[in-house]
Amino acid sequence: MPSPDRNGFRFLGERTRYEGSFIRLATGTFLDPSGYTFERDLVRHLGAVCVVPLEADGSVIMLRQYRGAVDAIVLEIPAGKLDVPGEDVEAAARRELLEEAGVTASTLTLLGSFHNSPGFTDEFTTCFLAEGLTHLEREHHGIEEEHMTVEAIPLDALWRMQARGELTDGKSIVALSLVDRLLRSRAASS
Repeated sequence: MPSPDRNGFRFLGERTRYEGSFIRLATGTFLDPSGYTFERDLVRHLGAVCVVPLEADGSVIMLRQYRGAVDAIVLEIPAGKLDVPGEDVEAAARRELLEEAGVTASTLTLLGSFHNSPGFTDEFTTCFLAEGLTHLEREHHGIEEEHMTVEAIPLDALWRMQARGELTDGKSIVALSLVDRLLRSRAASS
């Protein structure tokens, strides 16, 4: 979502260069405050959700999934695209939680939202905390999900993994930070 104050910058339009199943590549034309016209490559994205499934013992359900863009197995929280027409973000979060982790939640708490990488994409992710978990069968979709593993890792261990470079997924680090802050706030209130 664009900022209402653009400090004199103006979007003039864009032309599509490529359209895929969930992204569109475009070249945008802009006007700077001094009247200079410039272009930027843009990735247009449907948007996404991510979910931190928190077990009663304080561990987080994490996924290890192959990611072709980095040609590596990546440790991450359940997440997915807003690719079902008419589906709201909470329903999408519940769907992704079940598909990827095989879990339902009695409670979803909105943690916040963020732009993933606003230097080139408009992808916007909404994060949730899932509690009151029930484990069911996974409904994996796609080759990567067929081969991914699901594991529960204590939150404090995840921070040590991040410090060692074993947890590098940005959405997971952002969402886990928001959960950590929420849990500290709850502890201070009780």
